[in-house]
Amino acid sequence: MPTATAMLEPPPESCPGTGTEQSGKADACAGCPNQAVCAAAGPALPDPDVALIAERLAGVKHKILVLSGKGGVGKSTVTANMARCLAQKEDVSVGVLDIDLCGPSMPRILGCEGEGVHQSGSGWSPIYVEDNLSIMSAGFLLPSPDAAVIWRGPKKNGLIKQLLRDVDWGNLDYLLVDTPPGTSDEHLSIVQYMAGTGIDGAVIVTTPQEISLQDVRKEVNFCRKVDMPVLGIVENMSMFICPKCKVSSTILPATTGGAAKLASDIGVEVVARLPLDPIVGKACDEGGDIFADHADSEVAKAYNGLVRSITAKLA
Repeated sequence: MPTATAMLEPPPESCPGTGTEQSGKADACAGCPNQAVCAAAGPALPDPDVALIAERLAGVKHKILVLSGKGGVGKSTVTANMARCLAQKEDVSVGVLDIDLCGPSMPRILGCEGEGVHQSGSGWSPIYVEDNLSIMSAGFLLPSPDAAVIWRGPKKNGLIKQLLRDVDWGNLDYLLVDTPPGTSDEHLSIVQYMAGTGIDGAVIVTTPQEISLQDVRKEVNFCRKVDMPVLGIVENMSMFICPKCKVSSTILPATTGGAAKLASDIGVEVVARLPLDPIVGKACDEGGDIFADHADSEVAKAYNGLVRSITAKLA
């Protein structure tokens, strides 16, 4: 595959990509200064680590990516609470892989911030939150919670590959992958590296307002282009529930119909509408468990419904 320095000019927006059978031969390549370079390079060789990752994750029954088009919609919160909800059953083993490299919040949310990663002969050992709930995050590899990850794409992709290839998860029923917002290098890498593992699908998190929904459309298009099923859309912060009177109020107005209208337009199911509840924010800051501490709350019931919907799709 030609390197950036070998190319005569930056690739145009319509570029079919380098290192493929169509590189330099597709209609979009006509007239491009890089056409001869791309055609001569030929298709890229298969990545040998893809097979190693498939072997490493062979003991994981279900792999679910949690995505969001927009940052700040609560994707990591949803991932963590889905994991805790699944792990309520003692005979269900759950893992969480946090590849949001620039904002690895999962250690704080799950109450294991400051833990160190241990290495054994079989690879990196994940951190256990409960006997049946484990987590691996780039946050464990940083010198402090305030340390910034200032990396370009190749170094980010290298760490994602290492987290997939070297972590010894053992046998899991579910592995939830918390991704960064958007459709960038990290998303392409995780899909490519896990190509041989059988990703079950993606859960896409949004909030009700159009500014978030417009990016969900992009996320769904991304999933369809890489042939990854969309298990459903989660509308987070769908309404506010008063902790005193339990009355529900709208905080983020669904000016264009919210997730329900979007789902109808694009043919994807809304699998949950999660309320905005202060107990969730408090639990995330303190590493608490809403299912142990507030099992009868509306938000805990909503998460139980979400998990039922997703597990039914995977059955």
